[in-house]
Amino acid sequence: MTLKKKILIGYGVAFALMVLVVAWAITNLVSLGRATDAILSENYRSILAAENMVDALERQDSGTLLLFLGEREKGITQFRENEAVFLEWLARAKDNITIQGEAELVRSIETDYSAYRKQFSALTDFRETNKAALEPTHYQDKAYLPFVKVRETCVGLRNLNEETMYAASLGAGALARRAIWSTALVAASALIVALMFSLFLAERIVQPIRRFMEASRRISSGDYSVQVPVKTGDELGHLAREFNQMSLQLGRYHEINIDQIIAEKNKGEAILSSIEDGLVVFDTQLKMAGINPAARRMLKLEFTESSTLQCMDILPDQQVCDLIRKTVETGAQPNIPDEQRIIVLPDGEGSRHYFFSVTVIWGRDRNLSGIVLLLRDVTRLKEVERLKSEFVMAASHELRTPLTSLGMSVDLLMEHAAAGLAEKDRDLLQAAHEEVHRMKALVNDLLDLSKIEAGRIELEFESVSVTTLFGHVEAVFRNQTEMKQVSLESELANESLKVRADANKVTWVLSNLISNALRYVSQGGHIRFAALRIGAHVHLSVSDDGPGIPPEYQSKLFQKFVQVKGQEAGGTGLGLAICKEIVRAHGGTIWVESPAGQGSTFTFTLPVAP
Repeated sequence: MTLKKKILIGYGVAFALMVLVVAWAITNLVSLGRATDAILSENYRSILAAENMVDALERQDSGTLLLFLGEREKGITQFRENEAVFLEWLARAKDNITIQGEAELVRSIETDYSAYRKQFSALTDFRETNKAALEPTHYQDKAYLPFVKVRETCVGLRNLNEETMYAASLGAGALARRAIWSTALVAASALIVALMFSLFLAERIVQPIRRFMEASRRISSGDYSVQVPVKTGDELGHLAREFNQMSLQLGRYHEINIDQIIAEKNKGEAILSSIEDGLVVFDTQLKMAGINPAARRMLKLEFTESSTLQCMDILPDQQVCDLIRKTVETGAQPNIPDEQRIIVLPDGEGSRHYFFSVTVIWGRDRNLSGIVLLLRDVTRLKEVERLKSEFVMAASHELRTPLTSLGMSVDLLMEHAAAGLAEKDRDLLQAAHEEVHRMKALVNDLLDLSKIEAGRIELEFESVSVTTLFGHVEAVFRNQTEMKQVSLESELANESLKVRADANKVTWVLSNLISNALRYVSQGGHIRFAALRIGAHVHLSVSDDGPGIPPEYQSKLFQKFVQVKGQEAGGTGLGLAICKEIVRAHGGTIWVESPAGQGSTFTFTLPVAP
């Protein structure tokens, strides 16, 4: 017998017992309902009829008294109206004769009431024949005694039915008590039988499962020779056979692969030890789960230290630990700019710069199992970059003086000697004039960029209204946009929006972005700048409907001397690089969005003014 059949039999027995209890309870309820219906149908209607006959009879007696008091018409009307009511309820009493003695009482009521009616008719006839008033003695003999007789008979009918109804209610109560006790007895018996059968069936099913649990514990402890005895032919028996086969296979696999696993582990450790970059593995609780020798040297950790160290115990930079914690919480690979992926660690009297990256380790079923932190020593590169910036700054300073002298000389020649030169010589002089000014702009941009990269630029932070920034830029470019017939529009979600920034530097960034847009947008085009607050930053954007930027240039557009090929060149290739450094100095970021052939949108962020 299969396990499914065993469970179905157990449920079937319980269901059958439940049906038995319900059927017995329904039978008792039906019996009790019949007894109640009998009380209502056999007695209550007769009692109601008797009460209404007594009420109608008393009203007829009142009509008789009115007759004796001289109000003949009113008395006869009241008597006749209640006579119809009395006869109606008498008819109902005749139709509901159900108990012994009730028929005799109904016939007696009918006979006596007939005599009562005759006496009333005789009184009315006597009053018409003898115009004198009726005497009170006539009421006692002719009307009251028949009235009393009929009334007593009606009361007797009511009392008979009340007594019978009381006896029936006692019987119904006894029947209800018997039903309660019998139902409770049947239910208790069914419950005991179901409980005993359930315990028996549960023991039969759970006993093999206990053997499986014990065998699993032994396998987890390394004993692969365990076998579960097979005593049944149901699903648990089949499972036991498969479990035994699995245990044998695990034992063989363990014997075969243990050496290979150890060899692979040693190979992996050798590879990690040979890597010059530092590698630190954290679990989902931000505890250090592994580290290679290079990372130990970088972080000044001894080889004997415990692997239960937390991220903050080995990394002094809170930003990196917060990034790792956020990665664990979201499960998403962090996407941060390269310039923000540099940490500085102390090294004796100096310090070293490390470029870090965070990589997610996925386990089975795409569950996050850990985080790998890679540390690459870029101290030498940072030093080379510093030397390069200092060289560019020094060269720019040295070039400014001769370029200024050369520019003044060319300007003087154009002012005083150009008129006496041939046309070809004037063209050469004009070209020299333009190139000198272009070289001066390039040297100035290089000098500004070097100052910003070296951190020597001075920023005067203040609370600046975005409306003021947009208004100033719009006024500067109004003539140029009108000459090129370009529409310059601004959009502000909140006119009271303010940012914490250096107004001159931010105006320079906006002017550079709008100047680039003017260079590439065609006549009749549109340029729009907008501002929108998102969280603790304000997003400022400059959009145009020009030809757009090819995708291969968008990732390197903010690098030095990068210009899009095939488009009009009019700058030094340093404007966007300077914009990026200014925005970075404000604690923001800048990026570009340019779908193919749909224009460009440059967006940068600034902190909201407190």
